[in-house]
Amino acid sequence: MSGIVSVILALGTVPLFVVMVVSAVLLSVALGQDEVPFGSIVISVNSLAKMQLLEALPLFAFGGYLLAYSGAPNRLVRLSNAVLGGLPGGLAIVAIIGCTFLTALTGASGVTIVALGGLLLPALLKQGYPENFSLGTITAGGSLGVLFAPSLPIILYGVVSGVSTDDLFKAGLIPGLLIIATLSVYAAIRGVQCKVPRQAFSWRELGGALWEAKWEIPLPIFLVIGIYRGVFVVSEAAVIATAYIFIIEVIIQRDIKWGRIGAIARESMVLIGGILIILGTTLAVNNAIIDAEITKEMFARVKPYMESKITFLLCLNVFLLIVGCMIDIYAAVVLVVPLILPIAAYYGIHPVHLGIIFLTNLGIGYATPPVGMNLFIATVRFSKPILKLYWACIPFILLLLVMLAVITYCPALSTCVLDDSSVQAPLPEDDPDELLEIEDLGDLDEPLDKEEVDESEYLEYFDDLLDLDGLDKKPQ
Repeated sequence: MSGIVSVILALGTVPLFVVMVVSAVLLSVALGQDEVPFGSIVISVNSLAKMQLLEALPLFAFGGYLLAYSGAPNRLVRLSNAVLGGLPGGLAIVAIIGCTFLTALTGASGVTIVALGGLLLPALLKQGYPENFSLGTITAGGSLGVLFAPSLPIILYGVVSGVSTDDLFKAGLIPGLLIIATLSVYAAIRGVQCKVPRQAFSWRELGGALWEAKWEIPLPIFLVIGIYRGVFVVSEAAVIATAYIFIIEVIIQRDIKWGRIGAIARESMVLIGGILIILGTTLAVNNAIIDAEITKEMFARVKPYMESKITFLLCLNVFLLIVGCMIDIYAAVVLVVPLILPIAAYYGIHPVHLGIIFLTNLGIGYATPPVGMNLFIATVRFSKPILKLYWACIPFILLLLVMLAVITYCPALSTCVLDDSSVQAPLPEDDPDELLEIEDLGDLDEPLDKEEVDESEYLEYFDDLLDLDGLDKKPQ
């Protein structure tokens, strides 16, 4: 009954955090609790203050929005075009890389469409690219920027799942680069097919572009070296990167007037405020789910139909693509991850690999017909019919689905960059029926021993791991 009420509210115009509160209350009532558990909801929201990673979210969001509203995207596009413009499909490749980079910084590909669409679409059309291809490049091309540092969805996934955010950043690098390479090859083929003229390489233009973007060039280098090599943690990177962007774009370049800073800060904090409210209320729902043993119920129902890891991953991808179409990526992370994580662990899927699968699906879902969020943003931004956007994105979606399959069934692409201690899956992959066993669960900070235990004990372990008090612990 509680599920039906929650679905009805979610399909209406009721804010998602209200749906979460109502769900927590109804689940608690269904469990027979005498009092409405508003106190536990308040405790769940208050627990956000103990999550150190969350301080990086507002800083990266503010820095990303400052960058998006400055002249930096134009300067970086000019630089990329000076370097790659002579290649087949050069400008389209520039568009893909530019959109991916800005999505990684802002955490929202919709912001990328708004910020870069007005620059890139006319340029692509002027150079002779078909309109559908140009629209698809901008709408779907940069959605997988969520796999690169300092992506907000990756940080949020780390907070919700308890997985190391640094490991997630490292794990997303190779899959993200493969996706960019695949889309770039497609752009080059389309450029040759459409006989798009290539831009002659000019040292003078390259020098001018380098000089114009001299302040922005160090930023991605700084983030890549700092985060991927472990020079500093994510929260430190957020402080340094945001301060650097502020100094460059406001004080040195003066692209953003002092009077606009308040409006930009307000817009970025509205995004973060919504995430935090949803996350806090969802924690309360997760606690109610644990009390109701819903995870065990789901596992018991799923297991007879999914005997193999391959079947589970296939069904998981279909489910997540649908979720990505219907729900914002931030809401999807806090809603779905706690339910999927223990079941995926049973099938021997490494939590870091699961995170990359999860975010890849949701990134693709952004531009997947019929209700992907980017489609509606693009139809408003470019004043084009929604059906035209559907057809424009389909070739890109098909390519992304192929890469999703590669990422899903080749876990080494995600885990090869991790430390040896981080790549041990929680369960054996060969036979999902061979469970790791523990006679005494003991301290959750201790690794699981390879002894016999029944499925209920195993799931209790992961229920505890996902409980409120253990949310910011890193799984062993």
